[in-house]
Amino acid sequence: MSGMNAQARQHADINYLVVGLGLTGYSVARYLLSHGYRCKIQDSRDIPPYYQQLKSQFADVQITNQTLDAELIGWADALVVSPGLSIHVPQIQQAIDLGKQIIGDIELFAQAVDKPVIAITGSNGKSTVTTLVGEMIRADGKQAAVGGNIGVPALDLLDQPAEIYVLELSSYQLETTSSLQPVVATVLNLSEDHLDRYADYAEYVQAKLHIYDAAKTCISNLDDETTRHDSGDILFSLTDSDADFSLIEDDGFWLAKQGLRWLPITELKVSGRHNWANCLAAMALADAVTVSKSAIIQALKDFTGIAHRSQWVAEINGVEWVNDSKATNVGAAKASIEGRDRPVILIAGGQSKNADMSVLCPALEQGVKQVMLMGEDAERIAKAWQASVPITRVENMGEAVETANQLAQSGDCVLLAPACASFDMYSKFEARGDDFIDCVQSLNHD
Repeated sequence: MSGMNAQARQHADINYLVVGLGLTGYSVARYLLSHGYRCKIQDSRDIPPYYQQLKSQFADVQITNQTLDAELIGWADALVVSPGLSIHVPQIQQAIDLGKQIIGDIELFAQAVDKPVIAITGSNGKSTVTTLVGEMIRADGKQAAVGGNIGVPALDLLDQPAEIYVLELSSYQLETTSSLQPVVATVLNLSEDHLDRYADYAEYVQAKLHIYDAAKTCISNLDDETTRHDSGDILFSLTDSDADFSLIEDDGFWLAKQGLRWLPITELKVSGRHNWANCLAAMALADAVTVSKSAIIQALKDFTGIAHRSQWVAEINGVEWVNDSKATNVGAAKASIEGRDRPVILIAGGQSKNADMSVLCPALEQGVKQVMLMGEDAERIAKAWQASVPITRVENMGEAVETANQLAQSGDCVLLAPACASFDMYSKFEARGDDFIDCVQSLNHD
């Protein structure tokens, strides 16, 4: 394609400095090097995670563990920054002041892609909606490549056969992207998150809304006005049946398009109002790229959810155990609690990322009978919640599960929805969820 060739010549004239050799940096480095572009890698760790893998494929690549200094910045025309590194750190700001390009892997992807892109962001539900939209497209007999902030890095998707790309995008990825032109884009919802990286909530919101900038079609959440783009948006809603895609009550609750019933919620395998909203968003996205109604409905019926996101683990002596380790912020935890139809014993805590934890108090008062609280910010969280719910402090997941098991009665739900990041105790939220599952399964075998 001529546009890609023109862009390739631009690439050939640029010195790329890849900042960070984690999963995304590794993907970026392999992409640049395999296309013959000039690049160096900087990662201050003694042995970056993907050092050996990259060296085995590109023996001559220059990987330095020196700090990001004036010499490296001076050599580079563009810094390809890992989403794990804030662009607000002094070294990146210095590069910006010197007129250097600050981009990420999504920008490189956007410059190279030659097929339609569906772009999905939001504080919560991104992975569920991204996965579900991919399944809808495949159910329609089309090839979908799904990834970005979930699963496969975006640049690696370019090696897959695809008629359409479905990308989950984080605020960190969006703030270093300017060339993406999605055929359809959505902000699913917005709540306080990553305030350790942003000056305030408004800055975080603006990073998310950036996804709409060059989108052909915009889909927003009528129930969350902060997600709105303009009056031309396609709208989804759990509360307003006049939205384009809505939840309607007509001999039970139905997922509907323009008031016409498509699927009763009793035929969904995922539960909770937050998941009904995710289904409506996915319907709107798939419909916007002309996926057939029959394929959309079939994918909705077949979808069982994804691990660590409201994942049913076990029922023991009438007590349901649910793993929602991906609920890493207050908005996700609130949706998870409110999505349960049983009294909840909540396991929470970790790194709160400076969020206002008191936002959860109404949900705690309404649906939670006891909290097992652990992790780095437990004291701060306890102060915010102590007037709303009984709290038991625990040291680790094993103690949390054991104590919850002693307190739980038949008909209760023990829910891991931490409202916090996991990095104080675990390498990632998946490891936290796996620990929860292991502890619950140990109970079942006692």
